[in-house]
Amino acid sequence: MTNLISPTPRRLGSSFEIGPLGYGCWRLVAMSPAAAQARIESALEHGMNLIDTADVYGLDWGGSAFGEAEALLGKVLANSPSLRERMVLASKGGIIPGVPYDSRNLAIACDASLDRLGVERIDLYQIHRPDLLAHPEQVAAQLTTVRAVGKIGEVGVSNHRPSQTAALQRYLDFPIVSQQAEYSAVHLDPLFDGVFDQAMAEQQAVLCWSPLAGGRLATGQDIAPALLSALDALAEREGVSRAVLATAFTLAHPAQPVSLCGSINLERIAETARATTVSLDAADVYRIIEASMGASLP
Repeated sequence: MTNLISPTPRRLGSSFEIGPLGYGCWRLVAMSPAAAQARIESALEHGMNLIDTADVYGLDWGGSAFGEAEALLGKVLANSPSLRERMVLASKGGIIPGVPYDSRNLAIACDASLDRLGVERIDLYQIHRPDLLAHPEQVAAQLTTVRAVGKIGEVGVSNHRPSQTAALQRYLDFPIVSQQAEYSAVHLDPLFDGVFDQAMAEQQAVLCWSPLAGGRLATGQDIAPALLSALDALAEREGVSRAVLATAFTLAHPAQPVSLCGSINLERIAETARATTVSLDAADVYRIIEASMGASLP
């Protein structure tokens, strides 16, 4: 049967091509600029040219401050400016600790991200989570402003329902080019909630975060035995680790998702690149889906 995993680049709007694997900077905190640069260089060397961060990153994984991950990446880019030319730089705004969401002031958030990153332009700017109290027309006005002056290239959304994405698109005169959603062998929501369907209909890239369920699919912690058995059998057949096989699963959809690697372990970053060499057909993918659901599809 046909292999569902395509190793070819994905389109991100009309401006960019990105690899099927990207690098997420959630854990890029509490380390020296040199150590952070080693992670970024490894990701780029292994085809992960989408480098995805967010202004709120820094409040988890040993970080100590809002904006810490962006600031650290900014130091990396200041130390080695040539790296900027090799990446598609993505960031996110709209989460304000204690509020918790504010998409009415995205222009201010974007300026702050640009300052921390030390760049003039963010290639892909995403609304991190929807502001339930902001009218989409108001949000669209903020995005239109920063895009019109060249501070951002493309616009995406993260953790949005299809209806929320569609409502925002109604007030934009340029396309939303991407959606970022949690997707893994234990979190199948995009298959059923309309995210993948909308992405295919609107030619949006899907950026999958937490493809290893926070590492649980690698360790096996709190994962159903039937799912582990299915993943392990396929991993053995393909000659890869369970973590690589689970990453490959997130790529095996006709929406051609991009899977975001979030590891700061250099060996694991390199290993993750093997996911594009795995072969999974429809029977394999349905086997994983049904094992995850704990039931047969009707």
